[in-house]
Amino acid sequence: MKKYAIILLALGLATHFIFIWQPAETVFDEVHFGKFISGYYTHEYFFDIHPPLGKLMIAGFAKIVNFEPGFSFANIGDKFPDNKYVALRFLPNLAGAFLPLVIYLLALRLGIEKRASFFAGLFVALENALLVQSHYILMDAFLLLFGFVSLYFYFSYRESKKWQSLLWMGIFGGLSASVKWTGLSFLALAGIIKLIDLIKRRHDAIRYSLFAISFILIPFLIYFSLFALHFKLLYKSGPGDAFMMPEFRKTLIGSQDYDNADIKPANLWQKFIGLNREMYRSNQRLSATHPYGSQWYSWPFMTRPIYYWVQDNARIYLIGNPVIWWASTAAVLLLTLRGFLEGLRKDKIALILLGGYALNMLPFIGVARVMFLYHYFTALIFAILMLAYLISGQKTAKKFFLAVTTVAVTAFVYFAPLSYGLTLSSKAYDIRVWFSSWR
Repeated sequence: MKKYAIILLALGLATHFIFIWQPAETVFDEVHFGKFISGYYTHEYFFDIHPPLGKLMIAGFAKIVNFEPGFSFANIGDKFPDNKYVALRFLPNLAGAFLPLVIYLLALRLGIEKRASFFAGLFVALENALLVQSHYILMDAFLLLFGFVSLYFYFSYRESKKWQSLLWMGIFGGLSASVKWTGLSFLALAGIIKLIDLIKRRHDAIRYSLFAISFILIPFLIYFSLFALHFKLLYKSGPGDAFMMPEFRKTLIGSQDYDNADIKPANLWQKFIGLNREMYRSNQRLSATHPYGSQWYSWPFMTRPIYYWVQDNARIYLIGNPVIWWASTAAVLLLTLRGFLEGLRKDKIALILLGGYALNMLPFIGVARVMFLYHYFTALIFAILMLAYLISGQKTAKKFFLAVTTVAVTAFVYFAPLSYGLTLSSKAYDIRVWFSSWR
């Protein structure tokens, strides 16, 4: 177990921190998150449709290198004035580097055998799209790391019955939801399993109280506290004023309503409710299209990757490792088919993995706003776990794992120039774009 953990951690660190400085220019949504992080230093209020944790973490870490606002983060491809941007990329890379290890440990807790658990972690480490999303100043690596750590503690609790594990589950579940609301899916999966268990066994009031504390109270307190810190740091008028009600603006120094004696300033709770309401409304109002947007049903087949950065013959492309991506999709389809034909009541591992996958796919069916391939990442990791689990059940599992890994490593290296933004000749680039929808 220790040997596998060391290999996965070393591989995660190596793949993430190599080329962390490349490119020395803004990449994709760094133009947004860079502005937000700078806002915590200028104290000028900004508005984002996501909760603040990821941005707060990066802003806090950046103080170590004496980061100062000033760079505009105006456009993709703008050159950074110094090397402090590397510090802004550090924590997302660190979170991405630890994710394969966490998946390995979670797979063990689920009851997947040790070798298959290792390969599940290895496939996550070799997934190019997951690498890209955690290589820059983006938030999803935190969402995934905290969410899957939360599940690890939940299944540790089911094994050991130690209430401390349940509390840690609530803490990390709250942290995940405090990065993006989709982090609630991790608490939902564990909560559904726990609630079914409570109903079946008819536990006493103490058990229900522990459930309420771990699944509701602790995550909410974490979520609320982070917004309180967010408001404390952003006390001046800024670009986010226009989204907020007059009572909210009354609390911002220099805003249009700050000196208006007829307006009563909002208290902390009112600001919290008002901002979360506006975040929800803004999500609902998003109607703009995007050339690299994609529908949820296309994600398992990776039909529409996303260009994050282009400079001459160098490109950063959010494209997954086709071997791992499509093999995991096949695993989802096979396990689903097996469920219809044979039933899965006795296969608790399969039920949990399919449940986790469904919880991270079904909510997107009713979403009207533009969506992107990275919205699939949580479901993708459940699919990878299914792939490892299915292979482990084969008589030739060892040979199967070695074959898939060999091809996956080859594919990872083949697409790595598009993950790291390395220069490719026109011919080398063209042979990596296999379908017209990839352009």
